[in-house]
Amino acid sequence: MNKVVRITQTGGAEVMQIVDVPVGAPSAGEVLIKHKAVGLNYIDVYFRTGLYKQVLPAGLGMEGAGIVEAVGAGVTQFKVGDRVAYAGGPPGAYAERRIINASVLVKLPEFISFETAAAVMLQGLTVQYLFRRTFKVRPGQTILFHAAAGGVGLLACQWARALGVKMIGTVSNDNKGELAKANGCAHVINYVEEDFVTKVDEITQGKGVPVVYDSIGKDTFLRSLDCLSPLGMMVSFGSSSGAAPDFSLNELSSRGSLFITRPSLMHYTAERSELDLMAAELFAMLEAKKLTVNINQRYALDDVARAHQDLERRKTTGSSILLID
Repeated sequence: MNKVVRITQTGGAEVMQIVDVPVGAPSAGEVLIKHKAVGLNYIDVYFRTGLYKQVLPAGLGMEGAGIVEAVGAGVTQFKVGDRVAYAGGPPGAYAERRIINASVLVKLPEFISFETAAAVMLQGLTVQYLFRRTFKVRPGQTILFHAAAGGVGLLACQWARALGVKMIGTVSNDNKGELAKANGCAHVINYVEEDFVTKVDEITQGKGVPVVYDSIGKDTFLRSLDCLSPLGMMVSFGSSSGAAPDFSLNELSSRGSLFITRPSLMHYTAERSELDLMAAELFAMLEAKKLTVNINQRYALDDVARAHQDLERRKTTGSSILLID
């Protein structure tokens, strides 16, 4: 039997149930993984609450790391005993074991622990595509990144510093601000006490920034547009405060012919070759110690409800994981 987290309805943290299900055998193209650690991300909350739709009953969790226990027909890249990690596929990582398509897996180098892999795959690959593909930041640029003390945010602080980019990060309190600075954020704005649009204007001497990375959504969306320089890009890649509001395209033209995009990691990793390249760059950054993963919260699988509550109440900093083994 296999302990997994299931939801039969959407709602609060209480809808998550831990149940035992049989462990099946992988079909063609699939792999059975025994998890060692699983990542906790805000996207998991979106699936639990129903903001992101899925057929119920369903699992939760988008990333994990562990050991291959069995492979299905046609799988040649992986073998039993391989250390692997992933970020993608349908939700279902909150489990002792799971069967998943081999196309989303990558082999895990020995220098990366299972805990680090579970914490960094989704968040690290997210920063990779945000900075290297969605809007390719360049040395000397000043950018705005919301939620700078979260898991994605702290990796973004470090990656921006490594690329010679000055990052303005917003945070909800001074302690988180100090954490963002310690990880390389050039300027920190406590948006609870300061107007971030005014502060960005001061920092950039009225020029604005070429790109805003916004995972907050409703509470920051329109104000983020006000931080952009003409021809700037708004990258809306999350909605922790709720979905971004509807708006008129005139909001873009009136602010200087702005661009806007709503990217998803799964589209960037859809091709195997792209996933391999992205993971290779992420692993190289970790090996060179240009990135350090801040795992500040660890939970047992049985404590998954408390973990979600901590995420939603913004009690967490850095990365959070579920320890399976």
